[in-house]
Amino acid sequence: MIEDGATQPEAPLPSQLDTTEESLGALLRRYGLHARKALGQHFLSDPRLLDKIVAAAELPPEANVLEVGAGPGLLTRRLAAVARRVVAIELDDRLVALLRHELAHLPNVTIVHGDILRLDVPALIDAPYAVVANLPYYITSAVLRQLLQCAPPPFRLVLTVQREVAQRIVAPPGQLSLLAVSVQFYGRPRIVTRIPAGAFVPPPQVDSAVLRIDTYERPPVDVPSPQDFFRVVRAGFGQRRKQLHNTLSAGLGLSAEQVSALLSAAGIAPARRAETLSLAEWAALTRALAELHSCKVARVGD
Repeated sequence: MIEDGATQPEAPLPSQLDTTEESLGALLRRYGLHARKALGQHFLSDPRLLDKIVAAAELPPEANVLEVGAGPGLLTRRLAAVARRVVAIELDDRLVALLRHELAHLPNVTIVHGDILRLDVPALIDAPYAVVANLPYYITSAVLRQLLQCAPPPFRLVLTVQREVAQRIVAPPGQLSLLAVSVQFYGRPRIVTRIPAGAFVPPPQVDSAVLRIDTYERPPVDVPSPQDFFRVVRAGFGQRRKQLHNTLSAGLGLSAEQVSALLSAAGIAPARRAETLSLAEWAALTRALAELHSCKVARVGD
């Protein structure tokens, strides 16, 4: 049954087993579809790269997969062949109709029409689960934040993202951004392969990369809480070009003397900038701030 007001084709269509760029074009034409620029749609059509993405996920037989942005379902088919269950999320109602028709013969595939940023992910899929996604560039950071903070989180994410974003995420200390710290706190990222723009229909203006993130069972650094940690990190990156003693003072509402004591307790020079700190140093700052607050509470109690 075709839902959400989409139009059903006049005659049943054969499954699109061949996933070359030509067959993708034929599939879209048969349904009268084209990529929507407003939704950031670029459909990966190279079968070798689709296979690489599935291989990068290294899915155990019992794993469930959450696919974000299923598009015309070329990757969905491959995931269904190796996973116990695939929950494929698609925002575009036209593509939802295509997916429900083309993948109706796959009993382990569930199509969900919705916006990943508004969905309750743990309610959709059982653990253990992995996430595989070809993310629209403009929501990459928001989707990463949502998925990494889920309870329980996916054990692995394999994401097709803008190549520059992937390089930022895997950056070492000295080149860290707020996004890199945010991802590396929750998991170990690495770039699997580059995807040229020409592998997509239509081609984007930049190259992409497949990013794999293996999430940690617990954070790699000792902090009072993730909320405390990211409060300090956001304050540090609040004014990127300024030195830490200025950004932390403004971002945390502390006096110059308090910030000096904070940095001294963490063993960090006040003239350093946020991008030079490692996760361990951010954690040391977080613990020092917690200690500063506990001392304040103790003095008030006296």
